[in-house]
Amino acid sequence: MPDLSYVLLYVDNPAASAAFYGDLLGQQPVELSPTFALFVIKPGLKLGLWSRHTVEPAAAGARGGAVELALTVEDRAAVDATYAEWKKRGLPILQEPELMDFGYTFTAADPDGHRLRVFVLIG
Repeated sequence: MPDLSYVLLYVDNPAASAAFYGDLLGQQPVELSPTFALFVIKPGLKLGLWSRHTVEPAAAGARGGAVELALTVEDRAAVDATYAEWKKRGLPILQEPELMDFGYTFTAADPDGHRLRVFVLIG
């Protein structure tokens, strides 16, 4: 069975999105061109940022905000600390920290409107 190893986001401006994610992830892309940027998040997981204007084959209805990336942290304090840091950076906050069925979470947005959920599982 194939392994999920690559996430592609269609973005308006790959260079601007690469700067955003580089700052957020604390790393630089391993590849950057006018139409594409690539981050190696960890062994076996890559994040690609592809210009929605040049993706081949063209994606019907390619728009921002259609994807949610979930980032896990170690505890509630880390959720709150990440929330405070991202709010200070000016990321749009879509959901304030709250306890939900699966855990403690908040949601922000990237420059293209893709959702960034930070959470810790509560079991």
